[in-house]
Order: sequence, then structure tokens, then C-alpha cells
Amino acid sequence: MANNPVIQSEPGDKGLRSGSIGLLGNVTIGLSATAPTYSLAATLGYVVHEVHEKAPAMFVIAFIPMLLVAFAYKELSADTPDCGTTFTWGTRAFGPWVGWIGGWGLAVSAIIVLANVAEIAGIYMLRFVHLDSWADNMWIKIAFGCILIAGMTWVSIRGIVISERLQAVLMAIQFVILILASVVALVKVGFDKAGDQAIKPELSWLWPGGLDHSQIAAAVILCIFIYWGWDACLAVSEETKNPAKTPGQAAIITCLILVATYVLVAYAVQAFAGFGNTGIGLNNRENEDDVLTILGDPVAGGLMASALLLTVSVSALASTQSTILPTARGSLSMAVYKALPDKFARIHPRYMTPDFGTAVMGVSALVFYLVLALLSENTLADSIASLGLAVAFYYGITAFSCVWYFRRSLFDSMRHFLMRGLLPFLGGVAMTWAFGQSAWDMFDENYGETSIGGVGGVFILGVGMLVLGVPLMLACYAHRKEFFQGKTLTAETEVLVPDVY
Repeated sequence: MANNPVIQSEPGDKGLRSGSIGLLGNVTIGLSATAPTYSLAATLGYVVHEVHEKAPAMFVIAFIPMLLVAFAYKELSADTPDCGTTFTWGTRAFGPWVGWIGGWGLAVSAIIVLANVAEIAGIYMLRFVHLDSWADNMWIKIAFGCILIAGMTWVSIRGIVISERLQAVLMAIQFVILILASVVALVKVGFDKAGDQAIKPELSWLWPGGLDHSQIAAAVILCIFIYWGWDACLAVSEETKNPAKTPGQAAIITCLILVATYVLVAYAVQAFAGFGNTGIGLNNRENEDDVLTILGDPVAGGLMASALLLTVSVSALASTQSTILPTARGSLSMAVYKALPDKFARIHPRYMTPDFGTAVMGVSALVFYLVLALLSENTLADSIASLGLAVAFYYGITAFSCVWYFRRSLFDSMRHFLMRGLLPFLGGVAMTWAFGQSAWDMFDENYGETSIGGVGGVFILGVGMLVLGVPLMLACYAHRKEFFQGKTLTAETEVLVPDVY
């Protein structure tokens, strides 16, 4: 394969380094792509603003459709462990047009998040080394963000093994510091050592009573962003030991770890900070951009504050690299099945990675970041708020693909009915509702930080990026008709499984 890296000899034989990672490495990649510390830092304050003390309930509610969709991923991965994930499964279930646009939705979500996490990684790293003035300088932030995107793209090209090892170190740092800070905060609250602003945790925080549909939809779409990324472990299924089983298990384990961590942190932050309008209170809008700082100096002093700065930076850095991995492999699969130009199917002869697709992914994120950053910080902020639309879009396609693809075997057993039918269907319905309700709310010009012509900037970015896929898809159709004519990938196409167990 190394001597002919552009066109693969047969579907499924993509030239990746099979059997390179195990269950632990697979879970690590899923957690790293989610970037739990960065996601909490960027989003928890906004969730609290929407639903006040019900933030833990939103994490649980958003986790339910995530788990339902994860079941769909598990079943589809067991049947077809292909790195194209949504693209491949959507095509086999609903045909080439749905599959292609589903693959585009995954790419859009990655491009949007890379633009944001690269800048966040740079800002927090500069603050960690006490260069706050540099962190506030637009040109330094942009330069640092570009360097990080380029650096993580290079690491991704170097191979899956080095990526996994780097992610394991970064992930260990994140969870140790995040959990330690949360436990210390809750212990202080429990022993009345947290200050007058602290409040006792309540079980009612886990129940969304008193919230309307718009509040729940807004919070859920934010929480979808917080959870997004766990499916990265499915995109490296062909490089995983026992690809028909391990990636699906990793997806479920990743989701369970995330919900436990998020609920713990939300309880710690709310209990320690309280909901006052001043100081570290969560109703103080100055804390909205990063409530994790509450778990720093107020909880455990300057050392913990510095550790959290480092943790957020490390989390964003890890996400920058692990987000590139699945998207590049998705483009590899699309090229193998003739849905993209053959160059995207090129495998580096030494590193056995899709080097061209990885480079294109890095450059696309770089350009998107530069354009939004130079427009305004508000536009960049709105882009992250729009991310949930792209994620709900392709998660929904995946969930419904599972139901339709396995439709003939749904009533073979109760397990098939639940795991391949009812549960994925409910996950798809939930994602569709979250997408529709949020898109409707985002259309309002007062939603987010920007608006154009009376339409919210979040809506324009979120829906606009998805719609951009239509002309690109038509361009691919004009030059690569084989895929769209159903000649390269259908439900009957044999997708080879690496023989590594």
C-alpha cells in the first residue's frame, strides 16, 4: 500500500496501522477529543445563566440522548468498523447524498471547534506563565493559535501511536486536577469552610423542574458541545484491536466517565460559589466566561489556580490534536469510496496516516480561525455557540441510520429491538428536537453576540456552514459520479475488518 498511496486496492483496506491501540487508548482518544476541562470552562457559566441551579440536571438530560446515540454507534461499529463513521453508515442506510452531507456535518463541527480550542489553549498557556498582557493581545493570540493548530496537525500526521501516548499524558493531567479541585471544594462546603457565599448541595439540582422548552433546548445544545467528541474513538476503529467490539465499548465508557465528571464539577462549583451577583457568585456575569477559576485560588490557593490554568490549556491542546484525527480519517474513507478526490486517500508510507487529509483539515481550521478572529472576538464566540447544531445534525443522521440499516433484524430479539431500534430512534428524535428548537431560537437577532440583517449570527454560522456543504457536494458529484450513482458504496458493499484481535 505504501507504493500506491493514492488509490486503495479495495474498499475497507485503507492502509492504516491496524491493531495499534487497545481499549484504554481508545477511551483516551474519546475523552481527549471531548476536552472535558476546556468544555466546562467555556460552557458551564452559560449553562448556569440559562437554567441557574439546574445545570447538573442539564448534564444528565443531555447525557441521555448521547448515550442513546452511543448505542447506535456501538451497533453500527460492530457491523461496519469503518473510519468514515457517519458518512459510511449514512450511505449504507439512506444512500450517497445523506451519507455525504452527514460526513460534511462531522467536518464542520471539527473545523468550528478547532478554531476555538487553539486560541483557548494559547490564552491559558500564556496566563499560566504569567504573560497576561500577551494573552490579551489579539495578534499574539492569533499567532499562538495558528502555531498550535499547525503543531497538532504535524503530530497527527506522525502517527496514531504517538498521538495516543501524548493524549494519555494530557488526559491524566486533566482529570487529576479537575477531580481534586472539585472534591476539595465539596469538602470545604461540607465542613462550612467555604465562606458565606457557599450553599449546601441539593438533589433537586438533578431535576429540571420549572424550566420551559426554550431554556432546556438552549442548555441541551450547549451540553451537546460539552459531550461532543466521544465518537472520535469510533473513527480510529480500523486502528484498534478487536475493531468490531472495542470502539463501541470505548464510546459507552467515555460517555459514562463524562457524565460523572460533569455532574461532580457542576455540584462543586455551584455549592462553593453560590448564586450571588458579586465576587465569585455564579450570577456575577464577569464569571460567565470561565467559572472554573472559582475552583482555583478561592478553593485551594494560588497553586491550584495555576494548575487549573495549565489544565484548561492542556485540555484544549489535547482536543486540537484529537479532533483532527477522526475528521482526517473520515475524509480518507470518503476518498476510498470515491466521494472525494483520490488525494484524500493517500497514506503516508512511513507513518501510515492520511497525511494529505490531515493537512487539509489543519489548513481549513487555520483559515476558518483566521477569518473569524480577524472579524471580531464576538464572531468567534458565536461560532462555538453554533457548534451544537452541526453535532446534533450528524449525530441524528447516525442514530436514524442505525434504525433503518438494521430494520430487517429489529424483531429478531429483544436486544436488537432495543439496541438497534428503539433506543437509537429516541436518540435521533432527541437530536432532531434539539437541532430544530435551537435553530429556531438562534434565528433571533438577540441570540448570541452578533447579528446580520436581523438574523442571529449564531444561526448564520451554524446553519450556513451546513448549507455550504450542498454546493461542495454538487461539485463532488460533477467530478466523481461513481459514488453518487451507488457504484462504490451501498448497503451490500463488503467493508473489510482488520483481522487483529
